[in-house]
Amino acid sequence: MARIRSIAPGIQSIRAHDSEVDCFFNTVTDATGETLLHLSTFGSDHRRSAPKSSQSIQLDVAMASQLIEVLYETFPSLAAAQPTTAHSPASSTRTNGRHRRAD
Repeated sequence: MARIRSIAPGIQSIRAHDSEVDCFFNTVTDATGETLLHLSTFGSDHRRSAPKSSQSIQLDVAMASQLIEVLYETFPSLAAAQPTTAHSPASSTRTNGRHRRAD
């Protein structure tokens, strides 16, 4: 349960998960007035106890922008369906998990 500070490719060995969970989202404002996206997942159908939040993350606008870019890279059909604008992820590149404008 934390605020995301960076998004970068991982190196750990992973596999697809067998179970599914539900994810709920909210927005929250931090002490400085910045809006955050809050995502919470709730236990799988196989959980023995009553449903409760098992993981939560929060993203500010910079991390949300990086996540959008990763989503477009992972699922190119999403990017192809979006109109191209000066602020679209297609007009920027990522370097070491950091976002910079492409020239």
